[in-house]
Amino acid sequence: MSQHIVSALVENRAGTLSRVSGLFSRRGFNIDSLTVGETDDPSISRMTIAIGGGGQQSDEQVLEQIIKQLGKLVDVIAVRELESGSCLRREIMLVKISADEQNRPAVLEIAGIFRARVVDVSPETITVEATGSVEKLNGLLLLMRPYGILELARTGLVALERGNKILSVKNCAQRGLNYGQKKNTVIQ
Repeated sequence: MSQHIVSALVENRAGTLSRVSGLFSRRGFNIDSLTVGETDDPSISRMTIAIGGGGQQSDEQVLEQIIKQLGKLVDVIAVRELESGSCLRREIMLVKISADEQNRPAVLEIAGIFRARVVDVSPETITVEATGSVEKLNGLLLLMRPYGILELARTGLVALERGNKILSVKNCAQRGLNYGQKKNTVIQ
């Protein structure tokens, strides 16, 4: 299965993340990335879930099953797939690279090409912060590997749709979906 991005608005309370991730593991779906953060309403969080497939089903069947199952969870307010061509996807990465006097200029040059920001320097290392698409960050890592990647931390994918497509509680209310009564909604 190719990677798909699902965005869900969920209630910001203990156990929600466990219930959502449990749904995926029970059904054998692989979560490539799961990012959760509070929205402008502190009682609601947005989950951005990058998923691969499970089993022999087609992409469409797997994705449809995932979205329907997410929509049935009590903590899920609204859920929908983000189309790859109409959404912005970003990830942040911190990477610590071995950099002595000899290879430091080359490491800095590569960081500059990828518009990565140097956030820490020591006599033996350079730590850079890079933001961008998964492909961009993987490209940076590919070029840094020969120098020695000592540590790596990635945030996971965050994504929003471009233009006037909005996944929000307010938008659900405008569509006649009452957050207080019917919380589980699959948005097309």
